[in-house]
Amino acid sequence: MNKKYKLQAVLFDVDGTLADTEQDGHRLAFNAAFKQFNLDWNWDIELYGQLLAVTGGKERIRHYMEIYDPAALEKPDVANWIASLHKTKTNFFEDLMETGSIPLRPGVARLIHELRQKEIRLAIATTTTMDNVTALLKSTLGEESIDWFDVIGAGDIVPLKKPAPDIYQWVLNQLELTPQQCIAIEDSENGLKAAISADLITLITVSGYTQAQNFEGAVSVLSDLGEPSQPYIRLSGPALTQGWIDYHMLNTLMNH
Repeated sequence: MNKKYKLQAVLFDVDGTLADTEQDGHRLAFNAAFKQFNLDWNWDIELYGQLLAVTGGKERIRHYMEIYDPAALEKPDVANWIASLHKTKTNFFEDLMETGSIPLRPGVARLIHELRQKEIRLAIATTTTMDNVTALLKSTLGEESIDWFDVIGAGDIVPLKKPAPDIYQWVLNQLELTPQQCIAIEDSENGLKAAISADLITLITVSGYTQAQNFEGAVSVLSDLGEPSQPYIRLSGPALTQGWIDYHMLNTLMNH
């Protein structure tokens, strides 16, 4: 008989998972930074979708330069220039978050509050910067919400970004838990690959940019986490007994 595992912690991705931050958040902030740096670059919706194949903002800028503006790579100390451009972009993103214009995705706040009541540990595993994580949490869940998460693995805390498993392995190590005691919630193929490589059961809630990606290996693929008044749409995976993900449904998926 297979051993039953009881959920100890939920590991959340951020961009696209907690909130649909890419199209009307990060993309706009990148373009504002480009303007401030007097660059004629513009990342439209379609191009940005392609650039999302590269995780990490600084990495994404360098990738864009390699393809569309290779001469810019000849700048003296180009790594510091990219870092400065990216820091400016982060400042714009934080300002955007403060307006409260980007809400959490359906079911996210409800699930986080329920998991806290059940004393399930919360963690974040993301390639975005700690500043971006803080800005999003503060603007959506309140100033104190940073402290709800036992571990926040963000940005350059590990050398390799998703789809490498490093960020998940780091978070698991900090939690002192095994992958079998946890579940990851992701929205992208790169995130799924990272989580699976860290031996984590992974639930996918697709976002605007990731709907057509390959989610083979996910325990379930849903439109979102759902609400009692607004059920999710199941895209693949087992049929569950209700249309919203809660503590009991996560335990069911862990032992599916």
